[in-house]
Amino acid sequence: MSAAGFGPIEPDELRELLEGVRLRLAAEGAEPTPGRVAAALRAEGRLLGDSAVLAVVRALRSELVGAGALQPLLAEPEVTDVLVNGPDDVWVDRGRGLERAGVRFPDAAAIRRLAQRLAATAGRRLDDARPWADVRLADGTRMHAVLPPVVVGSPCLSLRVVRPRAFTLAELAEAGTVPPGGERLLRAVLAARLSFLVTGGTGSGKSTLLATLLGLVPEDERIVLVEDSAELRPSHPHVVRLETRPANQEGAGRVILRDLVRQALRMRPDRLVIGECRGPEVTDLLGALNTGHEGCGTLHANAAADVPARLEALGSAAGLSRPALHSQLASALSVVLHLARDRATGRRRIAEVHVLDRAADGLVRTVPAARWTASGFRREPGWDRLAFLCAQGGGGEP
Repeated sequence: MSAAGFGPIEPDELRELLEGVRLRLAAEGAEPTPGRVAAALRAEGRLLGDSAVLAVVRALRSELVGAGALQPLLAEPEVTDVLVNGPDDVWVDRGRGLERAGVRFPDAAAIRRLAQRLAATAGRRLDDARPWADVRLADGTRMHAVLPPVVVGSPCLSLRVVRPRAFTLAELAEAGTVPPGGERLLRAVLAARLSFLVTGGTGSGKSTLLATLLGLVPEDERIVLVEDSAELRPSHPHVVRLETRPANQEGAGRVILRDLVRQALRMRPDRLVIGECRGPEVTDLLGALNTGHEGCGTLHANAAADVPARLEALGSAAGLSRPALHSQLASALSVVLHLARDRATGRRRIAEVHVLDRAADGLVRTVPAARWTASGFRREPGWDRLAFLCAQGGGGEP
């Protein structure tokens, strides 16, 4: 008897058996109940005991329901990312860096079927003609899938878990993301209505921190979110979510971030939020922040000091000259909150807080105002500037 409990069935024979049952149930449009699986097994010429039939049922439901074999990982409270590189190569991030998971797939074809099913539930195409997909699943999980031959070997899946509620500042402080006493600084920035960017590398916790901060916005203010894939879940009573849309199979109907930013400005936002600045929409955001709107968002950057250069690169792609971008940036953005992962523990933390300053040559640079330490934020040269901005906006002492 095999480890799976199917009786004397070789692995290759088992895969063929499961495929036959799967096709029969799909043709009938039937759920993989024990009775239907048993009937399909009989039609395949196999008579198995009750325990073996139930094992086949579990195997089939793992492919047909939810995220299949990955569902238990996604359900864990601490999991933020699940990465599938191959049948025996599954990784999970529980906030302490990547670690290998115990989940296994029968073969690469099983990963492909799971990816195609999940993409189909979101109305997206995933096949040899369109070998990649970036979708939001029904529970909010974001999935990116790539099929061979674009990826060598096995199909690859990357799933980013979106929690149903945002963390509180106290929870982030307990996790070490916010240093002791750091809540006061963040509350002052929000209360002063300062426009800010949350920056960092992939998986550094940008969206997590931004969702938490948006929960500090007063309840009588209207937040309009603009995102590629709706991930932010701020604990706030007045949130409007706008999400991009890809083109259909005829190439029509595409809606990009830049379109949504323009629509958001007509929706009376008290706070305009761009989930991630990654293209020409940055020019519309800067324009909005220069016309009386408060806003924030996230941006991929290796360090807070790199933010002006990153925005310059994005702005140039939209045809905005360097002097024009820096001129808008100087009056549009006030604070940069930069996140990093601790190399020793893998935990995410606010590594530094910068304010923006315009030099004599007209170019904007960032100035460190606070740095993370285990005992609290350490004041840096830009602290007085940050304190002034918070006090000027009515946020009090940071």
